[in-house]
Amino acid sequence: MGAHIFLCLQFLCLAFTIIPTSAQDLGTWETLVENAGISSMHTAVTPFNTVILLDRTDIGASELTLPNGRCRYDANDQSLQYDCYAHSAVLDLNSNTIRPLEILTDTWCSSGQFLPNGTLLHTGGFNDGAQKFRMFTPCEAGSWCNWVELENVELYNGRWYATNQILPDGTIIIIGGISVDTLEFYPQQPSGAVNFPFLGQAADDQGDNLYPYVHLLPQGNLFIFDDTQAVLYDYNANVIVTTYPQLPGGPRNYPSAGSSVMLALEGDYSTAEIVICGGSQLNAYLNQTIYEPAQATCGRIVATDPDPAWEMDTMPLVRNMGDMVMLPTGNIIIINGAQAGSQGFGLATNPCLTPVLYQPDLPLGSRFTELTPGTIPRLYHSTANLLPDGRVLLAGSNTHYYYTYTGEYPTELAIEAFSPGYLAADNANFLPEVVKAPKTVGYGEFFEVSITVPTLVGGAVDVNFVSAPFTTHSFSQGQRLVNLAITGPVQDGTKYKIGCTSPPNGMVAPPSYYMLFVVNNGVPSVAHWIHLVA
Repeated sequence: MGAHIFLCLQFLCLAFTIIPTSAQDLGTWETLVENAGISSMHTAVTPFNTVILLDRTDIGASELTLPNGRCRYDANDQSLQYDCYAHSAVLDLNSNTIRPLEILTDTWCSSGQFLPNGTLLHTGGFNDGAQKFRMFTPCEAGSWCNWVELENVELYNGRWYATNQILPDGTIIIIGGISVDTLEFYPQQPSGAVNFPFLGQAADDQGDNLYPYVHLLPQGNLFIFDDTQAVLYDYNANVIVTTYPQLPGGPRNYPSAGSSVMLALEGDYSTAEIVICGGSQLNAYLNQTIYEPAQATCGRIVATDPDPAWEMDTMPLVRNMGDMVMLPTGNIIIINGAQAGSQGFGLATNPCLTPVLYQPDLPLGSRFTELTPGTIPRLYHSTANLLPDGRVLLAGSNTHYYYTYTGEYPTELAIEAFSPGYLAADNANFLPEVVKAPKTVGYGEFFEVSITVPTLVGGAVDVNFVSAPFTTHSFSQGQRLVNLAITGPVQDGTKYKIGCTSPPNGMVAPPSYYMLFVVNNGVPSVAHWIHLVA
């Protein structure tokens, strides 16, 4: 993918990619925390090598108490009004330790997105949290930072099961929610909520618009998918530009959720492709005592094509509630979920323990590879996030209204990491290390990255910006990968210098913090965090 650079040795330009000896390695699992105290329904990774974990507040007692004898009182809480337990926490990836956080109003099935300055904006939820704005500004591990609920400002509409997306100017758009066919913005606009009837017209099998899939295309409009329908939306003019063909195979959003990702943006950034995989059968949620098999199909569409059409593919396993995580290489891992039933408390069975690798550059029919199965079911209310070292973090899974540690699928408090095959020991010789790169770049700016690497021979080198999304309910809000135009590598003593050009504008990459990965022969470096500013 992207700008491939081939090194010439002894007058012979080796225009092929060396396949690492572990190319068929199917990945390994490890437990990071046996008991995190909470089951993370919403998860986000920060530039401080920490992870924000967040659950509902009306869950009752968790396994993690608030610090220093603190308690919260919420007269509206439907479980525990005087509550001394934490429902949010920070995971320190350096030590795999947990620090409790305090959050006040109910965050059940809320939404979020990082602001350009690195603060997580968190919106909505249930009950007294439905119209709330909250902020978490990350800090160094060992420092003190906590949730702040904004005062004197509320969402125009209560939003339970909404989706957030950062826009090219750093504004956040907040779309949908149960029985809410509107959208709005942060910072707020005086005009208030904007009617968006598409959400009601494409309503899923509950009759609601829950967690629509939203992707910012590189021309600045939004691809919005709900149930089986998708549109291209110009939010500036409040008009639908394109109505896409219907995706075959049944519903794909909550409570019948598959997952969705936009493939890597590369080249001149004029093309954007969307992939949607898995989901439940239409009747699975309606007939809640019948655990119907999940879907196996994936749809892929060139959203920027003037005559777009869905290309259908089939996963090796049926899956709902899977998470599609963009890896630093541009490949996608599909992980978590179940093989029967739907989303909801106790409505899914037969956990899908086997991750699947999706390689978008391979021919149709050969893109999927089954990976090493895990052992812990990750069903309703579980998450998956890319870590800066290239692993995938797995957290959560609670199919019960309260924390329940008995039965077939107990509440899961352990946090795991899955290491894809590129992290196998046999690939260590190809592993690059970023030794110098800027902390901040502007748009269209040339900058240099210095790396060391044992072997840089005959293979392709890529430099990729990867966002840190807010992940919940099988969709990573704001997830994207941008492949940079590069020159080099040029040897400089014991190092190699790579010339890079940052994304041209906020439509290709909104202002935010990104993980910069250097990928050598399919093996990514540990990320260097870089702040992309307007």
